[in-house]
Amino acid sequence: MSVVILWWLCTRYPAKVACTAPTAHQLQDVLWAELGLWHRKLPDFLREQFRLTSERFSMVGHEETSFAVARSSNPDKPETFQGFHSENMLFLCDEASGIEDIIFEVGSGAMSTPGAKTVMVGNPNRPSGYFYEAFTKQRKHWWTKKVSCLDVEGTPYASASYPREMAEKYGLDSNVYRVRVLGEFPTEEDDVLIPLSLVEAAHDRDVAQVEIRPVWGLDVARFGNCRTALAKRRGNVLLEPIKSWRKRDLMEVSGLVLAEYEDTPSDERPVEILIDSVGLGAGVVDRCRELGLPVRGINVGETPSGRQRFNRLRDELWWKTREWFEARDCKIPNDETLIGQLTTLKYKFSSTAKIVVERKEDLQSRGVESPDEADSFVLTMAGLDVRGIPERYERKPKRRQSAWTR
Repeated sequence: MSVVILWWLCTRYPAKVACTAPTAHQLQDVLWAELGLWHRKLPDFLREQFRLTSERFSMVGHEETSFAVARSSNPDKPETFQGFHSENMLFLCDEASGIEDIIFEVGSGAMSTPGAKTVMVGNPNRPSGYFYEAFTKQRKHWWTKKVSCLDVEGTPYASASYPREMAEKYGLDSNVYRVRVLGEFPTEEDDVLIPLSLVEAAHDRDVAQVEIRPVWGLDVARFGNCRTALAKRRGNVLLEPIKSWRKRDLMEVSGLVLAEYEDTPSDERPVEILIDSVGLGAGVVDRCRELGLPVRGINVGETPSGRQRFNRLRDELWWKTREWFEARDCKIPNDETLIGQLTTLKYKFSSTAKIVVERKEDLQSRGVESPDEADSFVLTMAGLDVRGIPERYERKPKRRQSAWTR
């Protein structure tokens, strides 16, 4: 895409390029950084004809008539794409699947001149929207190209082991494999609990973080193939990629949680650490409580608060996770393992019309790995939304009592 910008401005005059992506990070840290790399590699006589700043790439002496600009696609401010006109206008869209239709509608106003072109590039994350329609019902108006990992397997762009690893993790028929390996749009089956398109849209989305104290979720494993996983969420933001450990005994797990807690600044420590207390987790709950940590055991097999809709608390928490993404005001890191696990589970209705989420045993029978990281994130949905960030909270052990003092 950076080479397209250079090519367009070097071979046309006057010429303008409007570059957009769902987030400022995608523009500045990825596209604009790459543009700077190739600008520096130009021959001296050509490089000196262009000037690069943080948001603008322009021809020296023709800054108003020949340039490229970078603007994130904020659907609340689509008017930022109005007013672009040139004999040679290029509308360049990175991660186009995540750009809202309103941006394309406003941007289409700049496409009225004969020399105008639109280029959209991205992973096919959702089976709807402007990008999807360019490959389906609007295909006759577009030149389309798909690149599968299998097409470039063994090159610097895709390791030979990547497709195999994705197939083993999520299955050949999974949406994650379709999108990340084959370059195909996902098939949103009716029984998928959390559609891939919802989760992919939450990658590094620009959101206003709510002033709620964090909660952590801990899913405990011991030995074998399962992992102990720790998730940290503050309101509508998953704060960091989920941490996981293999083959740690219960005392080691307790020590790891204590270390994470003490390494966290006091005003960012969780109001609760929610631990699955079924089986092995009960021992970690007791030890962490003894260490003075603000833990609460969660029995995911007990009766849920929404007993009219769900069989077990686990079903209710997974459904809350789905609703968290459906609100479309949340943000998660680009954690491939978490995304795959969240979008793999299916659900059904019982004979009493209650929602039943697929069990781990059923997943494993389909050849899908245990969703340990996702389970730790789902546990945070049992947390308390406590407003305000305390100035300081100190850990103070008390025998079998609350661990918090202020």
